Order: sequence, then C-alpha cells, then structure tokens
Amino acid sequence: MPNLVAPSIKYKRSFLEAAAEYQKEYKETGNQRLERYAKLNLDKLNDSGEFENFVNKLKAQAKGEGLPEGYVPSSVFWLVDGEEFIGQVDIRHRLTPLLKETGGHIGYDIRPSKRKQGYGKLILKLALEKAKELGIKDALVTCDVTNTVSKKVIEANGGKLESQLKGAVGKPDKLRYWIHT
Repeated sequence: MPNLVAPSIKYKRSFLEAAAEYQKEYKETGNQRLERYAKLNLDKLNDSGEFENFVNKLKAQAKGEGLPEGYVPSSVFWLVDGEEFIGQVDIRHRLTPLLKETGGHIGYDIRPSKRKQGYGKLILKLALEKAKELGIKDALVTCDVTNTVSKKVIEANGGKLESQLKGAVGKPDKLRYWIHT
C-alpha cells in the first residue's frame, strides 16, 4: 500500500528514475511546474554523498533552515510503494501573500509513468492528513484552470472553489480551493 514517507536515501534509485522522467517531460512541454526537477544534476546526485546532501536539504526545509529569502518552512514527503518513488508533496507551513494567491499550502506531483492510476487523489488525501498534524485547519490548494486533472483531484478531496484569479500575461488563470483538514 502506498504511503507518505520523509525523503530518504533508501529511495535513491527510484527517485532518480522518476527525476529523469520529469526532466524528459520538461524538455518536451516546458511545464514550469517541473522546473525544479529540470534543474537537478542527475549525474551528480547519483553519487551517494550528494544524494544524501539533497535529502538532508529537503528535511531542513521543514525546520526553516537554509531557505532563500521570502520562502517559508515546508515539509516534503514522498509517496512510495515499497521501494518505488511515485510522487512528491510539499506542504508549506504558512502562506506568504504570493502563496495566498497562486501557490497555496500544498503542491504535489506524480511521476509521469504513474499518472492516471489514482495516485493524485491519494497523495492529496494523505497530504491533508499531514497538514492537519502541522496545525493547518484549512488548506489552500491551487491549480491552473487548464489542469482539469488537478481540478478533479482537488474536488474529489473536498476542495471548495473560492475564486479564479487572472493569470499573468501568457499564463492560465488560477483556481483557488480550500479544503478543511
């Protein structure tokens, strides 16, 4: 049964395979949501010490350590099934004015080879449980108006549409949902 876990070197092989899938998709589509994976140096991360540093940086984010200016603490969890990395969720502990508009509390993604198998609904469901543990009573989750899959995932998890914000020039509008945890 898939579950959320803290990032761990135990999932290195599978994470790197998933990151390669994300990078391929980014090259093909230019989807900005995948930019963080596009920036990963997979050859460098293949080194055990480098991957351990990467994992430790993800864990430090939850404590607010080493964050760039303007960033908030966030807890990263990986959805895994056995030894296989399926996706990632990022739960922001609080919202900045920008996150209140477009980012929300929870961001998630499923690796390309595992999409359309129900993992999106599951990762958000499990993330809402983690958000509740972090003291978030009502979670803001956003998606592009053009992302019908994410819209369905959010609504299936109890998302109530609050508003639709005009996107930046050349960008789609954003849908803003609230989910009581």
